[in-house]
Amino acid sequence: MEKWSKKHLLGIKDLSRREIDIILELSASFKEISKREVKKVPALRGKTIVNIFFENSTRTRMSFELAAKRLSADVVNFQSSASSLNKGETIVDTIKTLEAYHPDIMVIRISSPAALYLLQKYTKASIVNCGDGKNEHPTQALLDMFTVKEKLGTLENLNVLIVGDVLHSRVARSNIFGFQKYGAKITVCGPTTMIPYDFENMGVDITYDFDTAIKKADVIIMLRIQNERLKSSFFPTIREYVDKFSLTEERYKLRKKNALILHPGPVNWDVEISSALKEKVHPLILEQAENGLAVRMGVLYLVGTEKRSL
Repeated sequence: MEKWSKKHLLGIKDLSRREIDIILELSASFKEISKREVKKVPALRGKTIVNIFFENSTRTRMSFELAAKRLSADVVNFQSSASSLNKGETIVDTIKTLEAYHPDIMVIRISSPAALYLLQKYTKASIVNCGDGKNEHPTQALLDMFTVKEKLGTLENLNVLIVGDVLHSRVARSNIFGFQKYGAKITVCGPTTMIPYDFENMGVDITYDFDTAIKKADVIIMLRIQNERLKSSFFPTIREYVDKFSLTEERYKLRKKNALILHPGPVNWDVEISSALKEKVHPLILEQAENGLAVRMGVLYLVGTEKRSL
C-alpha cells in the first residue's frame, strides 16, 4: 500500500481520489477482523485516542470507540454535557487542556462548520472530523462509498440521487465531494427551502420531482429530517413532505432493479422512508453501520501510524 501522508482527516474535499482508494482498500481488510473470534489487532497499541463529541451521536461515537479498541488503542470519551464547558470554559481551552495529556488522535464532532481547521492549531494530535456543523462528515461518505463499491463493484460514473434535508446535511456535502471524484452525476432533491441556492456551483443537478429522478438513480441516499436544527418550518406539514419526498412503496417500485437505498441513520420511519419497506431497505442501512466500523478502523490506522512533524 502507498504511504499515507495526511496528518488529519478534516474533509472529503481535501482528499484525492487515490487517497480515498487507499482508505477503502484498507477498510476492506479491516472488515474481516470484526468477523473473527478475537476481534482485535495490535496496530495502534500504545496510542491514545480521545473521542470529543460536542453534539449527540450513537452510531458515529460508538463505532469510533469500537474501532479504536479493536486496533488496541487506549480510548478516552469526552462528554461535553458533563464537562467544564458548562462552567464557562471555551472549546479552544478545552482542546488545549486535553492536549496537555498528549493524545495521539482527537476524534471531534462539533456544531461550528469548519471549526476543526482552527482547532488543529491547538494540538499536536491528528484530528479526525466526525461531523462539523453543516460542513462535512467525511467518514459517513467513506462508508457510503465503501458500501456502494462492495454492492455494485464500482464507483465509476454512477447516477447518485440525494433526497431530503440537503440544507442541513453535512452527509450530502461529503458524498457530493466523494462521488464526484469518480465521475458521478449527482442530483439533489427536496423542498425548495431545503436545497441550498449555491449547490449548482458544486456541479450538481437540482430537482423537486422525486418520481422522475428515482427512475435514473443507481444510488439513492435518503437524508434525515434534522429536527434538532430546524429553527423554523421548512415545509407546511409532514404529510406534504411525505407526499412529495418520502420513499413510499409506490416510489420504491419506480427505482432501477439494482438501485441501492442508503440512509445515514437514524431513520424517521414513515417520514423519510415508509415503514412498510423496512424489511427491504433496513438490512443495507444496518450494513452501512457495519461498514462504518471498518472504515473508521482504516482512518484511525492511517492517521495514527505515521510520525509527522508539525
